[in-house]
Amino acid sequence: MVLLRFAPSPTGALHLGGLRTALLNHLVARKLGGKWLLRIEDTDNTRLVAGSVDNIRHALDWAGLHYDFGPGVGGPHGPYFQSERLGLYHSYAKKLLEARHAYRCFCTPSELSEIKDRFHKMGSTATYDRRCLHLTEEEVALRVKAGKKSVIRIHDASVPERSIPPDLIFGVLKNAQLSLPTDPILLKSDQFPTYHLASVVDDHEMGITHVLRGEEWLPSLPLHLSLYACLSMTPPQFGHLPLLLNPDGSKMSKRMGDVQVAEYISKGWEPEAILNWLALVGWGNRSGQASGKEQHGKSIPDVFTLEELERKFDLSALTSRRGILERTVLTHLNKEHIKRKVHEPDGLHSLVKKAMPILSSAFIGNQFVQENYVGLVVIALGTRLVNILDIATVAPYFFVDPDWFSDTAMKMKAAIPHMIYKRSVEQSIEDFSRINSSEWTHAPLATQLQNTRTTLNCSSKEIMSPLRHSLTGMKDGPSIINTIELLGKERTLERLQRCATANFAFA
Repeated sequence: MVLLRFAPSPTGALHLGGLRTALLNHLVARKLGGKWLLRIEDTDNTRLVAGSVDNIRHALDWAGLHYDFGPGVGGPHGPYFQSERLGLYHSYAKKLLEARHAYRCFCTPSELSEIKDRFHKMGSTATYDRRCLHLTEEEVALRVKAGKKSVIRIHDASVPERSIPPDLIFGVLKNAQLSLPTDPILLKSDQFPTYHLASVVDDHEMGITHVLRGEEWLPSLPLHLSLYACLSMTPPQFGHLPLLLNPDGSKMSKRMGDVQVAEYISKGWEPEAILNWLALVGWGNRSGQASGKEQHGKSIPDVFTLEELERKFDLSALTSRRGILERTVLTHLNKEHIKRKVHEPDGLHSLVKKAMPILSSAFIGNQFVQENYVGLVVIALGTRLVNILDIATVAPYFFVDPDWFSDTAMKMKAAIPHMIYKRSVEQSIEDFSRINSSEWTHAPLATQLQNTRTTLNCSSKEIMSPLRHSLTGMKDGPSIINTIELLGKERTLERLQRCATANFAFA
């Protein structure tokens, strides 16, 4: 069975790069008819951050990336925390020792630092002189019995001949073995494995067929392939994902708050938009390239749900170039996904659920902050909302009276000739008063508005501008008919009457 894994370290909140890695593992697994698991690589006690695992699982659940096996789900490959698999790593380290592919090193940190400095002064890239390699079995046994701390190192010179297969993304790779430390450590003195030993052992034991991980692990690939060769195991297919960059070209860091998934959750971004955004970086089907969509001379990013990505994503079309996450692309995608959700019952419900706390806080005790009405407001604003959390500022007039004395409202009023404003508002009051509340729907309202224009013998702008000012106090918004319908008869007439009465004050 095709099986992939997402294997983060619980060293902090999940960041965008990690979520992208999880997403691509999910997409490739689904594309190939396989599954994927979550494995927590918690073998470095010095870097563990409390709450990280919960944060990772919450972020994946929020994004809709549901792993098939792992913490909280179970499965045949557990345990899924590396800290609970130490015995397994020790057994493999013992195999390497017995086959003389590895050896114990008893050198202290100060000794190792001295050795490394000496090599550096000589102009050598070596980091260790292998002095412990020459210890006899008796000497090793005596030191172990005496309780002297040791690490286990791979013996580079004993590695069987092996090749480096093409990377799924980077293609043919150079052998970077010489860039690695001399005889890298596999098992630390605290008896915990390094990433190199643990990941190789777990990928083999769990039956992982494809490994998709960050580009930063490319230099370690020769070591990992050496371990597979030393243990006579077949390696999985490797694909290394190019790094994500900030707009200024710098490397994104998980220590920066604006790259943490939790920040995007708290700021109201749609999970579908975030996944869409991450999937398009470096993919040949991004920015309209595949579909040929263009608007005003600019390419338009393709809008995909997770299900659509599962069908369309092609790993072979992913470039090896590092990609920049453009915030303008996310803004466009978020707006488009909101527009889609407005027309889907579950999607609309999720938008309303996110909007309610914002509106309740902005308009405390307001009688219109009710789910059914908020749903109608979201529908009316669907094409204008960039982020659902903007609803209180984009269209406050659906919940409270407009601020007719704001700078925007005053400029709107100043741009409308006094008599045109007065005639339009007063005639609208007279005409809309004739419509019964039970008939306060789009068609009768549109008909009556046309009758008002006919009576006044005025242009569309001469009637629409006064109505938009008096009903909303804002330049942009849904159509006047939709706004009037949603406000209802009582609030519409009340606002028109107040503006008619105060018209001279506005002049």
